Amino acid sequence: MEDGITNYMSHVYSSTKDHTSPYSIVDVKLASKRVNKNSHLEKNSEEMESDAKNSQFVGKLANGEIDGNLKMKNGGVNHEENGVKPQETDPDIFFDPACDPENPKVVKYEDVAAAAYKIKSGVINTPCMPSHISESTGMQVYFKKDFLQYTGSFKERGARYTLLSLSEEQKQVGVIAASAGNHALALSYHGKQLGIPVTVVMPTIAPIMKVHLCKQYGADIVIYGSDIGESKEFAMRKSKKSGQLYINGYDHPSIIAGQGTMGLEIIEQVPDLDAVVVPIGGGGLIAGVALAIKSLKPHVMIIGVESEKCASFTAAKKHGKPVSVRAESTLADGLAVPKVGVNAFATAMASGIDIVEVVKEEFIAIAILRLVELEKAVVEGAGAIGLAAILAGTLPELKGKKVVVPLCGGNIDTTVLGRCLERGLAVDGRLAKFTVTVSDRPGGIADLTKLLSSHGVSVKDIIHERTWLKSDVYSVEVKVLCETRDFAHLQTLKQLMEENYSSVFFRCYDEHGNSTFQKLGQN
Repeated sequence: MEDGITNYMSHVYSSTKDHTSPYSIVDVKLASKRVNKNSHLEKNSEEMESDAKNSQFVGKLANGEIDGNLKMKNGGVNHEENGVKPQETDPDIFFDPACDPENPKVVKYEDVAAAAYKIKSGVINTPCMPSHISESTGMQVYFKKDFLQYTGSFKERGARYTLLSLSEEQKQVGVIAASAGNHALALSYHGKQLGIPVTVVMPTIAPIMKVHLCKQYGADIVIYGSDIGESKEFAMRKSKKSGQLYINGYDHPSIIAGQGTMGLEIIEQVPDLDAVVVPIGGGGLIAGVALAIKSLKPHVMIIGVESEKCASFTAAKKHGKPVSVRAESTLADGLAVPKVGVNAFATAMASGIDIVEVVKEEFIAIAILRLVELEKAVVEGAGAIGLAAILAGTLPELKGKKVVVPLCGGNIDTTVLGRCLERGLAVDGRLAKFTVTVSDRPGGIADLTKLLSSHGVSVKDIIHERTWLKSDVYSVEVKVLCETRDFAHLQTLKQLMEENYSSVFFRCYDEHGNSTFQKLGQN
């Protein structure tokens, strides 16, 4: 079998090789042995040839795109092809001793204090400032601006402490993690600062900019898997084989302790606070913050917030342990962790969390909009979700209180930011879409735009349709996207259109963040 594979790959190599490629037939033979080793059962050379063709592995190998270790050459990005994915049967491969479901570790306050001392020379003590939104919310709101960390998120705290806590031997071997974003950036950056090799496994859906930045920070990047779950499995397999320590981005005890340093800074900056509203994804941040703050000020309320699209902590509280939930697409993609960490959940519950709120997507969009407009801060959905809970009105018990809201991440894709701002304007009653039937005689559309202009409505886009209109041939359907000042102004617009036109259909949001479709008109 091995000879058949080698002969076939040698043939492809000789027929497609690039003269500039540094790979020889020896590399091809070595790779063929790996393919043979990782095959399920005995296969003849023809079957293996078909597998190789289907996966396009051979062509990439022969062209010098990947080396004998199955890593992509181009751009310094590594990639193992699906066609040669190792088939592991040993359950220990996927066991992380630092995150044992049967023996969860409850992090202690002393660990957070040690983390604060160790990381202070490499992590920014970010400002915690009074917000411009306090008056409209009826609270004294302070924003802890951890999106100002060098890599744009709070993840640096846990990453640096974990790296500093490694043994000297492990620092030489390095670490590995699976992440599509902030954890990857934090480990890559601080690994470079501390001279510790870092490998990051990222799914194919990872933003290109984050992949580029991780590479720029000196990490070894592996692109593998359609989601973070597949990336994690690959990272854990590689960890067992390479000796690199696998670091869970939200559940490793040192990660939790490092994230808790934010809580210590909050107490120092706002000593008389009443509550902290913390985002929840995997649970590492709220576990660390709750531990730090409740240890020093037990009366302070710790409120967790998660998206309705992935309420894994709420499910864990209901069942008394972490359970898997369905993670749907959400504006707070950094919080879309289908199962909270076992250590994070145990630590958070032991420390004491007073409330866990679930918020709708629409209020996350409004929160991002408010931060851009009022705070001049670009914050990702996962970082803005604490403010979203306040804007949604789900925390009336905080009225008149001094409340700290961590803005814990600013790594939002620019295209997603544009969509969030538009969604936020719509939910805020400042963007609406309607369809109206007007006369197709000269001046019909002009009369419509004059009517809108006279009442201060700004037209953002306008399209007219004749072909598919079912009424008379002397009418035209006009679709208008317009901007209003607020919900009161939007209501005025609706009344205006109803009084002047016989057929109007409005698509907008109500004051509760619900999308509505209304038919208005004289008839």
